[in-house]
Amino acid sequence: MASSVPPSPSSPPSPPPRIRVGSAPDSWGVWFPEDPRQVPWQRFLDEVAEAGYEWIELGPYGYLPSEPARLLDETGSRGLRVSAGTVFTGLHHGPGVWDATWDHVASVAALARAAGAEHLVVIPAFWRDDKTGEVLEDRTLTAAQWRDLTSLTGRLGREVRERYGLRIVFHPHADTHVDTPENVARFLDATDPDAVSLCLDTGHYAYCGGDSVALIETYGERLGYLHLKQVDTGVLAQVAAEGLPFGPAVARGVMCEPPTGVPALEPVLAAAGRLGVDLFAIVEQDMYPCEPDRPLPVARRTRRFLRGCGV
Repeated sequence: MASSVPPSPSSPPSPPPRIRVGSAPDSWGVWFPEDPRQVPWQRFLDEVAEAGYEWIELGPYGYLPSEPARLLDETGSRGLRVSAGTVFTGLHHGPGVWDATWDHVASVAALARAAGAEHLVVIPAFWRDDKTGEVLEDRTLTAAQWRDLTSLTGRLGREVRERYGLRIVFHPHADTHVDTPENVARFLDATDPDAVSLCLDTGHYAYCGGDSVALIETYGERLGYLHLKQVDTGVLAQVAAEGLPFGPAVARGVMCEPPTGVPALEPVLAAAGRLGVDLFAIVEQDMYPCEPDRPLPVARRTRRFLRGCGV
């Protein structure tokens, strides 16, 4: 006789991994909390939504409203959600900078958490001034400075997770000490994967000689976040020949609208998709400074292009 006991219901299948696409104030030429050459924050929010994005980053702290209720009202009314906040740190300077660093990090992390974000993008300090090119310190860290950078970044990751529930994603960046493939590998090998994930910026990594697909295939378990941008190789050759700092290089157009530059984003997104994890892929079209009417058409075209890449 067949059993009359109904079979146990199976657990619902897990949703497939997602790559969630967004943009950032950077794509509207915003680098600073206040600057007369930048579009007002209201215009950024209006236009990023109009371009077809649902996710944004906070950008420089103080550009968007820093009162959580107002920020949520302004983003929510436009159908926008926040993926991350961003901080700059100089932890290679050692324990003496911890308190000041934490004060800044805590303000941004609290706002990001209140806005519903799950990530905090951490960018290391520049070794030369981003505008003037003035050399601020040696571009190569000592062994002791590497130890301070990696150990304190790990501490930052643990404390941000414990106090704010956010995961830090470390962003290698041009004109910082974590830039080239060799330095990125050294940083990743020396940090705790449970405390520190990687924010791979495809443009910065290409700018510094890196292959994003190779990095994903080698350190895929560390990838926690993506920034999407491309480099104009012709302009980059000029930048390298002239020794330009990053700010003037951007003003010259070294970061270009996809798909006109490198790396090709389709293989990057495919490699990230093969990891089988949820990821944010935030467009950062460095354009500081730019005319106020330029960003929206670029953002629309970029969103269409990314849809063609399957995201």
